[in-house]
Amino acid sequence: MSLNSTPSAERIQIGFFGKRNVGKSSLVNAITNQNLSVVSDVKGTTTDPVYKSMEILPIGPVTIIDTAGIDDEGELGKLRIEKTKEVLNKIDIAVLIIDASKEISYIEKELINIFESKNINYIIAYNKVDLIKNFKELKKNEIYVSAKNNQNIYKLKELISSIYEENPNSSKLVRDLVNPNDKVILVTPIDSAAPKGRLILPQQQVIRDLLEANAISIVIKETELKNTLNILKDKPKLVITDSQVFNKVSKNTPQDIYLTSFSILFARYKGILDYAVNGVIKLNSLKDNDFILISEGCTHHRQCEDIGSVKLPKWIQEYTKKKLNFEFSSGGSFPTDLSKYSMIIHCGSCMLKDREVLYRYQLAKEQNIPISNYGITIAYINGILKRSIEIFPDIYKEI
Repeated sequence: MSLNSTPSAERIQIGFFGKRNVGKSSLVNAITNQNLSVVSDVKGTTTDPVYKSMEILPIGPVTIIDTAGIDDEGELGKLRIEKTKEVLNKIDIAVLIIDASKEISYIEKELINIFESKNINYIIAYNKVDLIKNFKELKKNEIYVSAKNNQNIYKLKELISSIYEENPNSSKLVRDLVNPNDKVILVTPIDSAAPKGRLILPQQQVIRDLLEANAISIVIKETELKNTLNILKDKPKLVITDSQVFNKVSKNTPQDIYLTSFSILFARYKGILDYAVNGVIKLNSLKDNDFILISEGCTHHRQCEDIGSVKLPKWIQEYTKKKLNFEFSSGGSFPTDLSKYSMIIHCGSCMLKDREVLYRYQLAKEQNIPISNYGITIAYINGILKRSIEIFPDIYKEI
């Protein structure tokens, strides 16, 4: 996989913030060496956040996010500011651009407080340094730049790179569960929602992680599981399945072989497995006319047998024997007011950054709304949840 094909969830997300007319978009263009954002002397040229996945040396694969001015005005301005604030829930690094020729404003100080309260690594870039004569002593995370003259642009890139912390969960997808030469069977139905000729992202990432662990990946469809187990000389350490065929795969996998799903692996990888395991129990106390939110982190064309909008609601109603109301969200859209929902069921979040996933789960927790994910919900409905998390002792002993 080339750096250009790095999944968005694995890229460093860098958000650029600032008041209108501080040269924010000009600085973004200077850093990316592209006309990524429209530049104008007219205030408020940038409206919705602009996203661009690319590679920036010496940082590597990144997503650059240029946001609207934090001092925008009017009703439309308020909406733009809300969009800007949403970006704070997904970024790894914030770059606040301040006009070096002016005093720092209250609204800029307020934004710094938000960065700190959310534990976001941030840099302050004092732009338009070509307009000033008196320089102040800067802190470690501050720098003078000029987008107009390209001054200190590379140093800004180096500063961004130096403050980025590697994802603490980067080794916890699957590689820490296996040893070199362990056999792992990956049950991967041909997903109609995936582009023709490709595996879906969770399958790709698990295969890559197993290669890193020097384990042996055996990739099959669900119809080949029995035969594969019969012809293997040594039993596999682990079977990982797509959640849609969890029940069938469980029946065909001997009890002395660990079993889990891609969705459950990603729940652990994103740091929310315990939330999701505890939240799924809410299924047992749902009532008629309760509202359930089913949320996906990506957007795709809905198929007639779509897992999120068709299969999961059907299975939940069959399990609970209740008449339930289902609502759906996808991509970057996630409601902040969750009070109408009795439960939330989220996808595996392979397309979302850890910070955004944790934000969504924390939002649910703060509003006392149980939240789980697809794989855990499907395992629970089929009576195999305990088996599917047996390979994670710390979580297993809690249920």
